[in-house]
Amino acid sequence: MLYPLAFSGWLAFHEYRLTRLDDVHFVGFENFVLIATDPSFLNAMGNTLIFVLGAVSLELVIGLSLALLLQKLNILRNFSRSILLAPMFVTPIAVGLMFRFLLNAELGVIPHYLSKIGITVDWFGPDLALFSLILIDVWQWTPFMLLMFLAGLEALPKTPYEAARVDGAGPWLTFSRITLPMLRSVIVVALIIRALDAFKVFEYVFAITRGGPGNSTETIMYYIYQTGFRFFRMGEAAAAAIMLITVILVLVVLLVKFSQAEEARK
Repeated sequence: MLYPLAFSGWLAFHEYRLTRLDDVHFVGFENFVLIATDPSFLNAMGNTLIFVLGAVSLELVIGLSLALLLQKLNILRNFSRSILLAPMFVTPIAVGLMFRFLLNAELGVIPHYLSKIGITVDWFGPDLALFSLILIDVWQWTPFMLLMFLAGLEALPKTPYEAARVDGAGPWLTFSRITLPMLRSVIVVALIIRALDAFKVFEYVFAITRGGPGNSTETIMYYIYQTGFRFFRMGEAAAAAIMLITVILVLVVLLVKFSQAEEARK
């Protein structure tokens, strides 16, 4: 990992275009200034933050709910787990291509049957395209949250639940005062892992929308790809990547600090 990181850092401070390799020179922070003032970069960062917040929040809620249900399930328990975990093992680019055809306004199966009941939805139109990508990510990666929470729930001690049952605590009180606090560390780890992965979303955008319509679904990784490998501005692409790493590190540190502060108050 050391060489790619070091080389990316070197690139970020140089004018490095693949079409002009004979004119590589040091430019200092000029690439960072260009990126920070580029409306396309700001739009891509905004889209990425919306995607991460929407996808990870839904995956957390749905994954925890399914984990609580599966923990209580006695009939077809292993079969249900296998079915629910299956989407996680499909290649993201294949998932993107699959939903590209399933949700296509003209050829898609889902819009076809929705039109039968009078519902017309352009899933990849300007208003819904980013939301559709969020739903696709939720379909594929909620199983990861489910797996994490199932492991966490099955590792919890039984004594507090027995005491709560004796004291007459209801399901909600038991969940909010016992299960949720004891799962806090698992939730934080799951959030960090999924948020880090969601920030790198590229395959769905590449396979389905290519950043469109317009730039409504252009994410930061797709922006870096276009800047570096379509427009050949490798210095600016490296600067954008370093800025993304910085944003991710800040968010991870804040999340860990918040979790530690909550634990200290308890």
